[in-house]
Order: sequence, then structure tokens, then C-alpha cells
Amino acid sequence: MQLTIKAIDENVQAISYLLAKNPNNIYERNHKGHLVRLFYSTFTDTELEVTIFVTPDPLELIKNNANMYDITHYINDREFAVSSIFCSLIRSALGTALNGQPKEEFLKWVDHSFSFEFSFGPVVTNLSDDQIKDLFEPLGYETNITYGETDYSFHLKSKSSAKYIALKGKNTLQNALRQIFILIPVLDNYKHYFIDEKEVEKLERYGEGWLEKHPQKDFIMRQSLRFKELYKFIEHDKKNKEEFKQEETKVRLNDLRYEKIINIVQGQKNKEKIVDFGSGEGKLSLRLGFVDGVKEILAIEPSEAATIRAVERFNKVENQERFITPTPIWGSLFYYDERLKNKDIMILCEVIEHIDEYRLPKIMETIFREYEPKLLIITTPNKEYNELYNMDEHFRHEDHRFEWTREQFQEWCLERASEYPYELIFDGIGEKDKIYGFPTQICMFIRKED
Repeated sequence: MQLTIKAIDENVQAISYLLAKNPNNIYERNHKGHLVRLFYSTFTDTELEVTIFVTPDPLELIKNNANMYDITHYINDREFAVSSIFCSLIRSALGTALNGQPKEEFLKWVDHSFSFEFSFGPVVTNLSDDQIKDLFEPLGYETNITYGETDYSFHLKSKSSAKYIALKGKNTLQNALRQIFILIPVLDNYKHYFIDEKEVEKLERYGEGWLEKHPQKDFIMRQSLRFKELYKFIEHDKKNKEEFKQEETKVRLNDLRYEKIINIVQGQKNKEKIVDFGSGEGKLSLRLGFVDGVKEILAIEPSEAATIRAVERFNKVENQERFITPTPIWGSLFYYDERLKNKDIMILCEVIEHIDEYRLPKIMETIFREYEPKLLIITTPNKEYNELYNMDEHFRHEDHRFEWTREQFQEWCLERASEYPYELIFDGIGEKDKIYGFPTQICMFIRKED
């Protein structure tokens, strides 16, 4: 993944001072398990070309503790695409240019416009070519989109995933980089990228002077609510405030799910032994540890990095009275584990939608025929409710393989119950809409008494 900056103009050598990078040296840093490199391929009085690119660190790949490359069920292109993560990796290298703070003798060039060409890729996006052009062309860029050279014999559709984007236009380096750093996350398919407070402080200025006037502002805001920390500095109009409120409701939905599941567990007669599948960073397992009557919690998670964070979370409260420390197990639904047999409660909280549909029957067969829990709790998004999030056809998470309507979920659950001795109870989680129902749907499979 790379970003190339070209300029053909008088005084282009001043750009090297704005970047604070010596054209005679190669800049190289290791950042979060990636190698960030910057080099100049052209540097004359009237022409400049500089490229910054990121590659996985081969040494990190062979380390036993290389958590950046943890193999989980979230299999995607994050390590290889220009994305919100790419921006975070190169931001430090381009910090002087983004902040407009070169050495004092070069400050006069901060507000100088050069004739630039910016090219970056590959970009993985659901946006069509026309939608991408609508983002960049109002800013004065001539926009060219390509798909790279391939051996395919068929025509790639205009809404294909991987694209390479080139922008030509006259702009200051600082303003152009800020625009790119905001619009790349808008293109990005990935919806759950976390930006900490330090990063937010650096980014608060990036939309100043152009975003408010952009004709696609509403679309940019709607896309960018997935990264709401980045845009909290923008003064929303009434419509955007409502969208922001909806996003906050989505975030709180996690806590509502946990609260609902805890209430269900507390009401069960048999709750001594619990399995939390896809336990992630241990937020639900932690809460289960405080439920009276629970004696064992197995937190099953395929991600080593998430499991480590869960252990850290458990360690902080392990000495509290009546807390049952969960047992982390690095495992997966795809593999049988004898330790999971005959438990009182199994929980799949927002898990099944991350699995290809054709693989679900085999997983459910293992659960019902081999593990035989007394109670199985499954939650999953209600696709119909996405209408209230203005999500159109998008899923709530990039890794979701499907999202079901209420009817589809109920039919699937009833089909499972017809094969195994379980009764069903359906319910919902979150604020109920008269038309679209609950944002999260839940089913409880209760094993029938012999």
C-alpha cells in the first residue's frame, strides 16, 4: 500500500522542506509491526516525485508473538490496502506537512499552491467510480481510477473492490494531504477502526476550510460516522445531529446485549458452567464472572491478540469478592473441543453472522449433537433495522458474511429446533421500532427434559 506525490512546477524542491525529509536519504521506520518507507524517485528544480509505502515487517511475521498478524475468523485485506489503518501508519512520517510546521525559513511555502498529482492504492471500497469522483472532483482534482494490470479475460465492473486512484490539481501540500486523510477512510470498507484521543486531537483540524462547503458533505458524514471520533469537531446541522445520535445508539447496543444476556443467565436454574463463544476482549465474560451461582466460564476466542487483552481485563478484577475468573481458551467453532461438552449455557453473541452460511449447519450440529448445552443463546443483527441507520445495502461490519431479517432468522432457528430436542424463545434487544423491530434479535434454545 502506497501514496505517491508528484509535482511539476517551479520551486518544487521546497516540498522536501515541507515534508521535512531529505531527498538524499531513505526514510524508514518500524511502526506497529509495519515498515514505513519514504523515498524520492525524482528530485530536480522543476520536478519531484516522492513515495511513501507500507509493508508488513518480515521479522514480525516470524515472531511467535506477532499479534499484528493473528489469524482469526476476521480474514480480510487490512494489511495490504490503502485504508484508515494505512493513514494511521503514515501519519507520523507526514506529520510536519499535515501540521504545516516546517522550519521557520520555509513557512512561506506552507500556503503556496503547487501542481500536484497524488496517486494511491490499492483501495478496497464498495463505492462506484462515479461516487469516488464526486468526492474528489469538487475539490478541484482531475480524478483517474484504474484497476491495475491483470490477466483476467473478463471486464471488471465499475463497482469492483480494489482500485488505484490518481488525483491531479493545484493545491497546497498541507490542504491536499488533509483532504486525502479524511476521504480515504470514507472510501474504506472497514467500519470499526478505533482512533484514540491523541489521534483525534491531530485530526480535528483536517476538515477545516473545505468540508463544510463540500457538496457531498452529508454523504461524507454518513460514511464517516463509522469513525465518529474523527469528526466530532464538526458542528452538525439538525440532520447530522440525528445521524450522530443514531450512531451513538448503535455503540450503546453492545452494552444492552450484555445486559440482556446477563439477565437471562441470572434467571436460569442451571448456570454453573458457561461457554462464551467468540468472547473477544472478554467484556461479556467479565460480566458473567459476577453472576451469583456461576462457577465456571470458558471464554473461547480464535484471536490471540483479543485473548491477551481479555486476560488483562480479567486480571484487573480477579481479586474482587465473588468474582469467578473466566478461563481463556484459544479455540474456534470449527473445531470440536471435548472440554465444552454438557455445559449449562452456551452463548454466541454476535458471532454467527461472521461465518459463511453454508458452514453454519455443521457448527450447529456439533453444538446440539456433541456439546448438548442445556441453554443456547444466539444474538445477531436484524437486517431490517439497518434502514434506520441509513445503511442501504451495507452490513454493520465489514466481516459480516450475511445479515438476516427477522423472518429469515426465525426460519433458520425453527429448522434447527426441528432436528434437535430444543424449544425456542425469540426476543429482541435495543429500542424497538414499530416497523423494523429490534436492532438485535435473539433466540434462546432450551433443551427439552428427557
